Amino acid sequence: MNVDRPRTPAAMIGWSIFASRWIQAPLYIGLIVAQAVYVIKFWKQLVHLVSDFGSISENDVMLIVLGLVDVVMIANLLIMVIIGGYETFVSRIKMENHPDQPEWLSHVNANVLKVKLAMAIVGISSIHLLKTFIEYGGADTGLTSTEVMWQTIIHAVFVLSAIGLAYIDRFLSPTREDGL
Repeated sequence: MNVDRPRTPAAMIGWSIFASRWIQAPLYIGLIVAQAVYVIKFWKQLVHLVSDFGSISENDVMLIVLGLVDVVMIANLLIMVIIGGYETFVSRIKMENHPDQPEWLSHVNANVLKVKLAMAIVGISSIHLLKTFIEYGGADTGLTSTEVMWQTIIHAVFVLSAIGLAYIDRFLSPTREDGL
């Protein structure tokens, strides 16, 4: 598609501002690299679990598995940010009729993305809080009851924020049928 460049100063400024969205593209590429780091972290933890399963306690197995789940949830969060952010703020990803297109990509916008990200953060926070409870109840981990209390309060704030964002999104678009 051949687009003529604007000729007036005002149109050139507008065109430049619009074109500046591409400055974000390297940020999304950086997130892809960060996701690769999480893949390596996942495999290291999995190898540790499998190779040492005979010598580690059930609590340690549970903590390692929760760590694996945590890595997967963070990777899912990264995918939502990479694909949703790029699609929303930089350029369309031409995936129509592709069998692997994520279901949510067809109706992504900034509000839907915010709610999905908030829910992912709640899930990740839940895993961290569960790990804290397991560690706190076990051997001496150095966690104080104040630290556990603050982690619980922070998690509750994440939950309330996600509920608030979902409510606001539903209030602003009551007829949308996207499963939120």
